[in-house]
Amino acid sequence: MSTESSLKDLPKVDTALKGQLEGFSPDKLKKTDTAEKTALPTKEDVAQEKQHNELLENISQFRSERLKRTSTSEKIVLPTPEDIDAEKGQQALREGIEGFNPSALKKTQTQEKCVLPTKEEIEQEKKA
Repeated sequence: MSTESSLKDLPKVDTALKGQLEGFSPDKLKKTDTAEKTALPTKEDVAQEKQHNELLENISQFRSERLKRTSTSEKIVLPTPEDIDAEKGQQALREGIEGFNPSALKKTQTQEKCVLPTKEEIEQEKKA
């Protein structure tokens, strides 16, 4: 194979593009800083995901046929005689308060028994 035949087989490049490619110089490139935008997961994230995947796997593999049948028994606890008596006493007290008639009270007159001293008495105390 000759180089001429291999050159003929190559695709034709537009002359404007060919000129740009030939005039390319790496010195003309602008300097850029690269920043990593993808953060790797932490050790805790990996452990949490692993635990979650194990939980999902255990749930999917669970066999309900292996469960044993159980019977529930409800126990009704009746109140003791003491509980009944205490509730009756509370009901009687409540009825007594609700049925109280304030008009049955006697009218009274209030008398003030703690009399404050007058100015003369205070002056007399100071002198003594």
